[in-house]
Amino acid sequence: MTDAFFFELQARDAEARTGVIKTPKGGIRTPAFMPVGTAGTVKAMLPDHVRATGADIVLGNTYHLMLRPTAERVAALGGLHKFMNWPRPILTDSGGFQVMSLSKLRKLTEEGVSFQSHIDGSSHMLTPERSIEIQCLLGSDIQMQLDECPAMPIAHGDARQSMELSARWAARSKAAFVEKSKPGQALFGIVQGANYEDLRRESLDRLMEIDFPGYSVGGLAVGEGREEMFRVLEFTTPHMTLEKPRYLMGVGKPADIVGAVARGIDMFDCVAPTRSGRHGQAWTKAGPINIKNARYADDPEPLDAQSDCPASRDYSKAYLNHLFRAGEYLGPMLLTWHNLQYYQDLMAAMRDAISAGRFGQFIADFKAATGEEIV
Repeated sequence: MTDAFFFELQARDAEARTGVIKTPKGGIRTPAFMPVGTAGTVKAMLPDHVRATGADIVLGNTYHLMLRPTAERVAALGGLHKFMNWPRPILTDSGGFQVMSLSKLRKLTEEGVSFQSHIDGSSHMLTPERSIEIQCLLGSDIQMQLDECPAMPIAHGDARQSMELSARWAARSKAAFVEKSKPGQALFGIVQGANYEDLRRESLDRLMEIDFPGYSVGGLAVGEGREEMFRVLEFTTPHMTLEKPRYLMGVGKPADIVGAVARGIDMFDCVAPTRSGRHGQAWTKAGPINIKNARYADDPEPLDAQSDCPASRDYSKAYLNHLFRAGEYLGPMLLTWHNLQYYQDLMAAMRDAISAGRFGQFIADFKAATGEEIV
């Protein structure tokens, strides 16, 4: 173990990269998918089972944890790693996106954003400094600056105003982090600018001047579509520092991830595998299926007979279909477990392909199996 945070780039194949992010809590193999543990738990999963899928890191959410049970309570109980029984790396987001999307009455100012809790209507103020304070109380290994994430489409002038606010908040977040953080923790800056190339470049330049150990691409996966998301990545990632990790926030479906890896992204998070698992959707090598469909009621085959994951290997589609139709909790639990295993297997396969210099063939095989267009 080391107290240092750093990224070791191990191989490249065109723009795709593989490496390891070193943290005091352990290494994070990239490309990496972070299961979302919004409120201190990956829904329907035990921490040991999350780890068994191959996950090196999970994500927690500042907004939800600050409201319940509060960051101060988590800190008093030993920090988020101990609280949720996850001794490996944790990334926390800043809470800003949830403030904008979930909270009741809210008001954005230069200072930050004031809002009412979606839980009980209580009033709160989230500033760059308070966001960092919360994340430090939680004890997360990778923290995010507070930013504004505007919806698209958005006019260029409005996007510029938003980007500049996020840049000013980035500087304030960095100053607070320097004051409050512990050795080995890291703060990432977030590139904003909607789908405008000049704004994305300016945002990135301003963040690199502040100097962060990692950079995130924010403001995507908000309804703009896969083709537009890839277009933004194509004019953004080539200008990002080679020696630092790149994180695409809130993405995504498997084809989104494969296409983003092809465009130089290292880290991902998304609720897709857990949320879809709770609603009966299973991700498979041939694409997604709805296990609740009548066609699976008599299917004796498992989701993946070759998998090391018990949820994928040891239960028939017919049994899973029965569980969902009967309203049994075990159905969502097993399908969530399977989906997380599928995602981690996908990441491992991409790491192997990049290391072997055959990522182009991996993309071709993925497209042939799923029918998804990703380049």
